[in-house]
Amino acid sequence: MTNIDDIIIREINPFNRINPKPMNFWEESQNPSLNVESIHQDVINDIQEFLELVVTDHRSRSVMIVGDPGSGKSHLLGRLKRTLNSKAFFVYILCDWADSNNIWRHILRYTVDSLIQIPDAQTESQLILWLKSLSAFTKRSIKQRIFNDNIWDFIRSDRQKFIKHLKDTYRTARIYNPDIFFGLLHDLTNPELYTLACEWLRGDSLSEESMQTLKVKQCIETEDEAKNILANFGRISTETKPIVLCFDNLDTMPKLSDKFLDIQTFFDVNTTIHGESLKNFLVIISIITNTLNIHQNRIQQADKAGIHKYTKLKSITLEQAKALWAYLLSDIHKQADIAPKSAIFPLNSQILENSFPGKKTYPRNVINLGMIEYQKYKNDVKQQRFGTNETANNNDEKQTDETTDTENLNDLEEKVKAEFQILWQQEYQKNQLKTKKINLIASSDLIRMLQEAIEALGVYTVKPKLLSGRFTSYSLSYQQVGKQEKIGIVWTEDANMNSFFHVMNACQRVIQQNSCHKLYLIRLGSVGQGKLVGYQIYQQIFKATNHIHVKPSLTSVHYLATYHSLVNSVLSQELVIQNKVINLLQLKDLIQSLNFLDKCTLLQDLGIIPKQEADEVGGKGKPDLRPVKYFLLNLVKTQGFMGVPILITNSLDQFPAVKEPDVKLLIELLCQEKKVKIINPDAKLQDQLICLLA
Repeated sequence: MTNIDDIIIREINPFNRINPKPMNFWEESQNPSLNVESIHQDVINDIQEFLELVVTDHRSRSVMIVGDPGSGKSHLLGRLKRTLNSKAFFVYILCDWADSNNIWRHILRYTVDSLIQIPDAQTESQLILWLKSLSAFTKRSIKQRIFNDNIWDFIRSDRQKFIKHLKDTYRTARIYNPDIFFGLLHDLTNPELYTLACEWLRGDSLSEESMQTLKVKQCIETEDEAKNILANFGRISTETKPIVLCFDNLDTMPKLSDKFLDIQTFFDVNTTIHGESLKNFLVIISIITNTLNIHQNRIQQADKAGIHKYTKLKSITLEQAKALWAYLLSDIHKQADIAPKSAIFPLNSQILENSFPGKKTYPRNVINLGMIEYQKYKNDVKQQRFGTNETANNNDEKQTDETTDTENLNDLEEKVKAEFQILWQQEYQKNQLKTKKINLIASSDLIRMLQEAIEALGVYTVKPKLLSGRFTSYSLSYQQVGKQEKIGIVWTEDANMNSFFHVMNACQRVIQQNSCHKLYLIRLGSVGQGKLVGYQIYQQIFKATNHIHVKPSLTSVHYLATYHSLVNSVLSQELVIQNKVINLLQLKDLIQSLNFLDKCTLLQDLGIIPKQEADEVGGKGKPDLRPVKYFLLNLVKTQGFMGVPILITNSLDQFPAVKEPDVKLLIELLCQEKKVKIINPDAKLQDQLICLLA
């Protein structure tokens, strides 16, 4: 018979699985265990009321969700999407635009990226569902003539009739560039053109060949164009479901020279949505209470009126805290042959009452407390059964109190590093899945990611915007510590050769003005050829000179994107490791001490870090097992001890390409290296426990 203590001692701490960092609700599945219906239900009701108003009269409205760090703002946005996605199209927008001069293009990019996602219980993207629901195709007379069983075949067969029909239907809607916009909507119905059409709509710089395929002469290049394309979505969709724009984590937006957020620019956008009659949008803005308070005097009064309701996330009660614990512990309880009498065993209500005498707190505090108290109970069980501390010692020497204190501090530091390494690996793998091509990321975002990485490595004199003109946000300059030479970097992945020409022109002016000693061009894409003027300027600057063209690898971009996502978590005060909120300085210390960016070949090519020998790992077709070994050790470090089968299962989940025999071999190797120890080696595999050796 399996009792509850048998399960607790072998399983991962269920509170350890919850890292409350912000997440894009289209890219990451939120833990349903955190959905206690009563928590923030009043806010959900408020949002639902405003959504119903938009459905009724199609007038756009804005709601601001205000809450302290750890109150559940980002999680609430995901819950709203799950609850209301059948009634509206949902868009997630992280407010981390690299430059406020690109804010509309950033919003448009995130909007299209969200609209191409497929909602739960649907087989088509939000974008296609939106297109099919337009009034031009839902009126009975039109539907009889157009939306028959072969609707998409019919539409593809006559592009001009499709465009004319939409122009006739929406002739009073003030559509921006209707021939181009409606032509792109037609291309969405063609599977061969769908991806390319989405890239144009999101504002990507397309090659001349791609534009010719789409029958367009230019891409979206200005803020005004991006704003008007976004407006088109609202102006023709007054009879469809509304589009909900969720703006998350305003703390990630650019700062002004005085270190305050450039928040007025964002409020200008919100006012424009209402002032220029962008129809059928519900704008939801998530912001930290203190951030709003310190920026109140920086927001014009007229723009404050553009927020139709402020709704504050309240603290949760102890009963709601108990419900949260119960959800998180339910999987542990289900495995026991006899369920515990208390739904929150091995925890109890007294712990909550002692820790929160005011009877209220925030979800993050409840999760952190649960993790600590659960681990205490787990340690006690192990002590009773095996008579050892959380980690086993290699010797039995007596220890002084001072030695014990030092070891406890070192143990905490090791746990912080171990948990952070697991988090880094998870974020890195998410970015690998998310970003398959470098040019899916805007050039201004790429250069900002690079700037953050350079600063993390101790180069503190980084200045953005080396270039002048339209492509200034594609560039930066810096000085290495102890050196006088100024280094310039330009990163452009715009496929359009006209854009490339203008970037090269700006580079040439930098060289002529002696604005930097050495200039690096980062670009994986084509630089053109032959008679193209941009190519000729490129040849003059980067051939047979001290200026260098570097071709980045996709892996390097994954490194930069991973660090960037962690920076955003820090700025949002949402990166929690071992129950502590990590600040930017602590994040940089972790990055430097663990050498996470040392394998980024782009940083090596730029001379930011020394060149490293290329790793030769395994044989042909064999995976690199070192990350798996690090993961095994780090997971044991964070848990203190756990069941061997659980360790194996979690490793296989994290590294699907790795086979179970390889994982078992790595565990054996860690035992031989005296880093971990099987506590009961004579037991069957399913009963074996593993602990860390001090």
